[in-house]
Amino acid sequence: MTALRVVLGDQCSAGLSALEGLDAARDLVLMAEVRAECTYVRHHKQKIALVLSAMRHFAEAQEGQGVRLAYSRLDDPANTQSLAGEVARAARMHGATRIICTHPGEFRVLADMQSWQDATGLPVEIREDTRFLCTLDGFRDWAAGRKQLRMEYFYRDMRRVTGLLMAAPDEPAGGQWNYDAENRAALPADLTPPRPRRFAPDAVTREVIALVEREFPDHFGTTDRFGWPVTAAQAEQALEDFIAHRLPRFGDYQDAMATGEATLFHALVGAALNCGLLQPMAACRAAEAAYRRGDAPLNAVEGFVRQILGWREYVRGLYWLKMPAYRETNALEAHRPLPWLYWSGETSMACMAAAIGQTRDLAYAHHIQRLMVTGNFALLAGLAPAAVNDWYMVVYADAYEWVELPNVQGMALHADGGVMASKPYAASGAYINRMSDYCRGCAYDVKRPTGEGACPFNYLYWDFIARHASRFAKNMRMAMPLRTLAKMDPGKVAAMRAQAAAFLDALEAGAEPAPTARRTSASRAGRDRSLPLLGTTPAPRRTTPARR
Repeated sequence: MTALRVVLGDQCSAGLSALEGLDAARDLVLMAEVRAECTYVRHHKQKIALVLSAMRHFAEAQEGQGVRLAYSRLDDPANTQSLAGEVARAARMHGATRIICTHPGEFRVLADMQSWQDATGLPVEIREDTRFLCTLDGFRDWAAGRKQLRMEYFYRDMRRVTGLLMAAPDEPAGGQWNYDAENRAALPADLTPPRPRRFAPDAVTREVIALVEREFPDHFGTTDRFGWPVTAAQAEQALEDFIAHRLPRFGDYQDAMATGEATLFHALVGAALNCGLLQPMAACRAAEAAYRRGDAPLNAVEGFVRQILGWREYVRGLYWLKMPAYRETNALEAHRPLPWLYWSGETSMACMAAAIGQTRDLAYAHHIQRLMVTGNFALLAGLAPAAVNDWYMVVYADAYEWVELPNVQGMALHADGGVMASKPYAASGAYINRMSDYCRGCAYDVKRPTGEGACPFNYLYWDFIARHASRFAKNMRMAMPLRTLAKMDPGKVAAMRAQAAAFLDALEAGAEPAPTARRTSASRAGRDRSLPLLGTTPAPRRTTPARR
């Protein structure tokens, strides 16, 4: 009996359920680099390089432990370039009698796995992904009968189940469950965050980067600043670096944004978690240990744990609970196409230029940049959810549909009609001004709601509120902006809505209206000092990545 044990690119974990009970003398582990997985959306070059390098390093480690491996390289002429094709080819070549795999992260891959039995004539065992802290059945049980599926209540239950940051079985450490209200400080101008640990590409990664540049030259982004961890050991070092140098201030400044500071006090472990190099419970326990030692305050540690134990587990459960219909939701009836500026970063809006520019260069932006800048703009502008979701899937190194889709569809766009969030996360330029220094050097004036030089976020915000006033009339959390709108001079509202329409129409035509020139600020010198510059960034070609 020869079991073909399939390990996917985001499953580079020694404790993977597909490898449990492996017989080194009989079984064969299959890992396959296939073009279909690189191009179902035109992933950022760094995302492809990260996954392929992690796969090659993981395969090398498995072979070093005596595991028999069938490894399909992307440029192998015999490669069928699809998962199903490589599974069938390996099963046939090596005389497999059964196939064992771990439940995938994406709905489309599960559908692919479910076709393998018919394609090969072999029994296929799909095992639960035990790397997550809540099973899919466990989430369904938690969700059953609830009118609202709010993350906060799921998170509290996960704290009780795991014992993380608990003083007693039903008593959270510090006496409260959530310290989010303490984690909204703007970054002081004289505070310089430490650089995160980065990893110079080794020979394997350099070979992969060359492959990516050769095979996917027109994909979004650049590989010049590649420094992601590609092994479990490197991922552990990245986590240790965060806990030692940035975790103590992560809580206070996790919502802050600053010109030239791409990473601030954030962990940058999402990419390693999501491709299996770092385990979620290990990350949570390491942060908790820092709190118990007195090396990090509770608000920082709780905020970090909530991102993993709360949000990460919650969005995964919600994804599998609601798919495939969840992907098609569009509760706000948003249909505008994605503007070219999302690919080029060419805009006079300083916040958007900063978030998109660093995304192009680093395949990274932190969660507030994603939610309250690029996501907020997409919400206010009424951009089509399918196009926005494709963009987020393309541009980030940590993006997989199970985590990306709920965060964008539910949190950023409110396209699910309130399944995830009780209100849309819409904000004017005032929020961005409060949480960043972007507005100081922007060509637009954040203090102006309408007229020449007005910040687009301002009139787009009030256009959004007016456009959906009847829809949100019974939503108590939207009562304040609706009351403010009702008290506004009708002429002013009409002017803002007209300017919003003109601005969006111009964007759709490919020409952002020119703002009135303002004196720019030298705040942080407009430079990105968070990650080392390893090369130059070429201008993107004006070809929108294809839809999946």
